[in-house]
This record gives sequence, structure tokens and C-alpha cells, in this order.
Amino acid sequence: MSHSVHPYSHRLGILRDWKSRWFGRGGSYQEYLRVDVLLREYLEKKLRGLYVNSIEMERGENSFRIIIKTARPGMVIGRSGEGAKKLRADVLKQMRKLGVEAPRDFKIDIEEVRDPETHAAVVGQMIAEGLEKRLPFRRVMKQTVEKVMANRGVQGVRINLSGRLGGAEMGRKEYLKEGRIPLQTLRADIDFAKEKAHLPYGDIGIKVWIYRGDIFEKRKKN
Repeated sequence: MSHSVHPYSHRLGILRDWKSRWFGRGGSYQEYLRVDVLLREYLEKKLRGLYVNSIEMERGENSFRIIIKTARPGMVIGRSGEGAKKLRADVLKQMRKLGVEAPRDFKIDIEEVRDPETHAAVVGQMIAEGLEKRLPFRRVMKQTVEKVMANRGVQGVRINLSGRLGGAEMGRKEYLKEGRIPLQTLRADIDFAKEKAHLPYGDIGIKVWIYRGDIFEKRKKN
């Protein structure tokens, strides 16, 4: 395989499940897809800095459920659930803007992510945060790799940075790798994420691969 393949889509149906799951839905596929993509983009922008790992959506005949997996659930939920209520109201308002009627059964569930350093999306946001604080990019990369490799389940990590690193006039790429990243092995549990650090002289692209060992068929439960 000479072309680059997204590690998530490469394992769909083998180790990974779809991030949008629809049950018993007739009607326009294009409309549902458009709403899911735009809502996900809106939530990622709104919840930036709260270490969101993934946003999953489930649609039923008369239900719509959004599952937000984050390393900082307390900050999303807020005191006595105020943040969650406000977020729900904002999402409903955004849906009306998109010209979509919210179903009767609409829920937003917030789940906690355990071991945030083993999830590529959270690690990417940590790197972006460090770069936006104007810390030296090599130090940020090295410290992040050490943090990730300190977790027992992690067997390999790779971080790529590209753009005007250190404010240089010409853009370039730098990467740091430790351990193994077997991209072609389908049973390899590789988490991948892209992120951007917004700096005064331009954006810096961040890519993170984390290898968490191989997943074999689960033993049958007694």
C-alpha cells in the first residue's frame, strides 16, 4: 500500500466502530450527514481546551443522543449541571440554525476518559496548549512523549509537527518517535489524531499516533 491511510478508518469494522450510528432512519442520508458533521465541528470548537477525546452521535426513530468523551467532565458539566444544561440549549439553538427540528428524546451524555495520556486527541490538545503558551516545540514534544510512554498500556508513540516552528520564516516538519507504530497490522490498537496550534505567525499542524498493543478476539464469557 503506497498511499497513506487514516489509522481509524483503516480499522473500521475490525477494532473501531463508526462515530455516527443511525438506527431505523429513513429519509435523506445527505441531510443527516450534513447535520452530524456541522454539529461535531461546532462542539469541537466550543469545547476546545477541555480535552475532548471524541464526540459520538446515535440516532433512533425519535431520539438523538450525543456522547462527549472528555478528560475534564467536571468542567463540561459545571456546578450542579449548569454547564450541561447550557450546552444542551446551545446545541438545540445550533440545530435550529441548521434548519433541523430536534427530536422529542434529545440527550447529551458526558463520559469521563480514563488515562488521558493514552488517547491521541487529548495528547494533541496538550501539545497545542504548550505551543500556544510559546514554549519551545522540542521541549514540548520530548516531555509529551515521556508522559505518554510512562503509561503501562502504551507501546509506542509518534508526534509530527509541521509549520513555522519556532517562528522561522520557512515552514518545516519535525517528528519524535519512541517504541513501535505498526500501521499495517489491522489488530494493532493505534489511536490517531490531528490538531492545530494557533500562533500569531500562523498555525502549526500536530499529528499524534499512539500504539496501545494488539487486540485479539475476546474470550467467550462463561
